[in-house]
Amino acid sequence: MSFKTKKSLGQHFLTDNNIIYKIVDAIKAEKSDRIIEIGPGTGALTKYLVQKYDDVHVIEVDQRAIDVLETEIEGITIHQQDVLKVDWNELISKKGKTYVVGNLPYYITSPILFSLLEHRELFEDAILMMQKEVAERLAADISTKAYGILSVQTQLMSSVELLFDVSPNSFTPPPKVQSTVLRLTFDKPALGCSDKNLKTVVRTAFNQRRKKISNSLKPVLGDHQPEGYDFDLRPENWEPATYAKLTAHLETIGMME
Repeated sequence: MSFKTKKSLGQHFLTDNNIIYKIVDAIKAEKSDRIIEIGPGTGALTKYLVQKYDDVHVIEVDQRAIDVLETEIEGITIHQQDVLKVDWNELISKKGKTYVVGNLPYYITSPILFSLLEHRELFEDAILMMQKEVAERLAADISTKAYGILSVQTQLMSSVELLFDVSPNSFTPPPKVQSTVLRLTFDKPALGCSDKNLKTVVRTAFNQRRKKISNSLKPVLGDHQPEGYDFDLRPENWEPATYAKLTAHLETIGMME
């Protein structure tokens, strides 16, 4: 069935079977576990997921793609929704574990990531394809140019593993950038502070990443500089755990609710 992709939805459909096989092989779920695929399109990956797993759910907003899925693939549960408006609590398995897989639209990759991280206690892990530059930011080491807001929050809430790169030629239409498939394993201990406050601290710090932390965090800290932190460093020089520790401290003394 011919299908014209929509640029407005960021559609780049995966057509390389070798890459599809590698993605399926990367999923660590049992046959009875629930697999949630984000943005299946016309089902290039989905048709292999249903061969391996009994409980496959897909989230797709494009009615044209849904028509193809309903016609060509049996044994899936389709949720016609914007992934950014999904109630993840309604989608997870009540009987077993839940895993996420998806070729993320480049233009909403970050919001999808933050949504998954916010609900990380619901999932075992996620196998995600995204722009290579974004994937490298998630896994970036401190004191590097790529290290930033996404790095800190993702590494505090999950273990990041870059799996393999994907060339533009593996898609129709080909994107203008390289892609990377990675695994996020949601195995990190509780932060000890609220996600909301952590996000505020991290984003405030990196909004002025060239300044010392004493200056960039002034909107949050005022003149308060607790002992045990080097505020003369720049934001990219702090480990993720340092941001979580500072946020927990600010909550403890009542500077953040």
